[in-house]
Amino acid sequence: MLKSKWFDYCFVSLGLLIQAVVFAVTWYLPDFDVYQSTLSFVCGCLGVCSVWLTAQRNIWMYLFGFGQVGIYLWLCVQQRFYGGIAINSYYLLTMVYGVFVWRRHLDETDHTLTIRCLPVMKTVLISIATIVGSWLTGWGLSYWTDDTQPYLDAFTTIPALVGQVLMILGLREHWLMWFAVDVLGVVLWVRAGDGCMTAQYAFWTANCVYGFYLWRSSGVSKE
Repeated sequence: MLKSKWFDYCFVSLGLLIQAVVFAVTWYLPDFDVYQSTLSFVCGCLGVCSVWLTAQRNIWMYLFGFGQVGIYLWLCVQQRFYGGIAINSYYLLTMVYGVFVWRRHLDETDHTLTIRCLPVMKTVLISIATIVGSWLTGWGLSYWTDDTQPYLDAFTTIPALVGQVLMILGLREHWLMWFAVDVLGVVLWVRAGDGCMTAQYAFWTANCVYGFYLWRSSGVSKE
C-alpha cells in the first residue's frame, strides 16, 4: 500500500511538473501570450489534480474540477470551439449533481466511491451510439458554424458527455470514453498551438490508463 501511494504522489507530481516545464518553455516563444498562457497553466494544474483524484475515487476531485472547467470554458470561447463550450457548460451543471451522487455512494470505511461496471453488450451499444452521435455533431458543426476544427471538436465532446454521466454514476467504463476524448484532445490543442492544454490532455490520457487499472482492481458490482 505504501509503495502504491508513493507511485500515486509521484504520478501527480510528474503531471504538475510537465505543466510547469511547458509553461516555462512557452514563455520564451516569440508569440507568447502572458494572459492566455497563464490561464492555460492554471487550468492544466487544476485538471491534473482533478483527474488524479478521480482515479483515487476521491470526492475532492470536484473542488479542483469546478476551477478547471470554468477556466477551460473561457479558453474554448476564445478558440471558438463550440463543442467545447457546450460540454464544459454541461460539466458545470452535472458536477453539482455529481457531488450529491458521490456523497451517497462513498464507502463507509475509506470514504472513497463505490464502483460499479456495465455488462459488455451495454458497453458496446453505448460506444456505437457515441461514435454515430459524434460524427453527426461534427457534420453539423462544419455546416452551420465557423468552428475551426468541427470533427475533432465533436469527437472530444460527445464521448465526454457520455463519459461524464458514467463517471458520476460510478461506472468503471467511463475511463474508456475519457481515453478516446483525451487522445483526440491532444491532437486538438496541438493544432491550436496551446502547449499547456496539450500537456494536460497528454497527462489525462496516461491517467485514464492508470485510473482504469485502479478502478478495475477495486471490488465492483454489476449494473
